Amino acid sequence: MSNPYAADKLIAQARQLAAEYRRTMGKPLPGISNEIAEHDAVRLLGLEPKAGPDAGWDAIDPESGRRVQIKSRTIFDETKGGERIGQLKMQQNWDAVILVLMDEDYEPYEIYEARREDLAEVVEGANSNRAKRGAMSVARFKIVGELVWDRVNGRSRGVWDNQAS
Repeated sequence: MSNPYAADKLIAQARQLAAEYRRTMGKPLPGISNEIAEHDAVRLLGLEPKAGPDAGWDAIDPESGRRVQIKSRTIFDETKGGERIGQLKMQQNWDAVILVLMDEDYEPYEIYEARREDLAEVVEGANSNRAKRGAMSVARFKIVGELVWDRVNGRSRGVWDNQAS
């Protein structure tokens, strides 16, 4: 991205368009939430976006060198539950997964991070074919992972905290 301000402006417009589309059409605009989530994760966690489309990961943590997949889930009704995240690509070369949870306005409210080893244990120990393919519920991801950012407190102490002593 050559101009981060232009990108921020485009993402803000995309958020508005996606929210308005869903309210008007009654269904989400395909593909938009992940683009917004990738932008938010990079900006809020200080990650560097990947160089190429075939890397198998979406960004890198410049502090640790860890390669991360970025997943998103827009939660329109928190009382329903049962939301799932996109399939984890276990055959690809990455170190962690970042899950950006967004509200009905496509604004992030929580970001979780789970390490590959922890996710692999869940996938390998799974009983269902869906779970063995790397599908996982948001609730399960939250149990396996760690909250690294939220709308109220910002960045949490822990893995992504550059200020930890």
